[in-house]
Amino acid sequence: MKTEAKQILQAVRDGALSVDEALLKLKTEPYSDIGYAKVDLHRKLRKGAAEVIYGAGKTVPQIAGILRTMQDHGQNRVLITRLSPEAAEALGRDFALRYVPEARIALLGELPEPDGIGTVVVATGGTSDIPVAEEAAFTAEALGSRVTRLYDVGVAGLHRLLDHREELMQAAVIVAIAGMEGALASVIGGLADCPVIAVPTSVGYGASFGGLSALLSMLNSCASGVSVVNIDNGFGAGFLANMINHMEVKP
Repeated sequence: MKTEAKQILQAVRDGALSVDEALLKLKTEPYSDIGYAKVDLHRKLRKGAAEVIYGAGKTVPQIAGILRTMQDHGQNRVLITRLSPEAAEALGRDFALRYVPEARIALLGELPEPDGIGTVVVATGGTSDIPVAEEAAFTAEALGSRVTRLYDVGVAGLHRLLDHREELMQAAVIVAIAGMEGALASVIGGLADCPVIAVPTSVGYGASFGGLSALLSMLNSCASGVSVVNIDNGFGAGFLANMINHMEVKP
């Protein structure tokens, strides 16, 4: 992934930016203190992606203030996760937001053209896992990855997953999302030759313990190449999948 720092250095090399101008860009205030939040303005420089706003627990004016601060510093594509429909509607009066209600995620700005080394596949065990899957899929898309969705392909009907072997074999990264016993990640991990990010969901009956059963199953997977994020953490999985999809060989 070409980070902002690399682009600045390339601009200096190409003569499009002077050394002093580049130094000024790199020295720009690393964060902005707006009282209730210290907005990290250097995160895109460090990590290749701007700070993401966690919407739950924040008021609409607080989110609006953070968005305006980021816009004022040239960050015109911002993700907001766990945003309620009511807050999204209120913010939509002042900001051009793209909102996905089932995932409770919003994007300020336009989706970028996808790039990266390949495709991120997001697969779910059941339809009830789709809200978490959409959070993962939309996060990866908003950060610049091409995403293929394979929904309701759980182990209760394994033929449904096997019908998509081609998509699984061609993926750069796979996000496997499941509740209940969480077996989907192990099955996919045994089929695919790419990293698999497992996401346990809180879907299931009483003994699933709100996703803990799926979490422990995924942590104990016998398939190699499977990593696990927290329960219902679609955002974390989508962000990591995008990072893997944009890995570069470092000298």
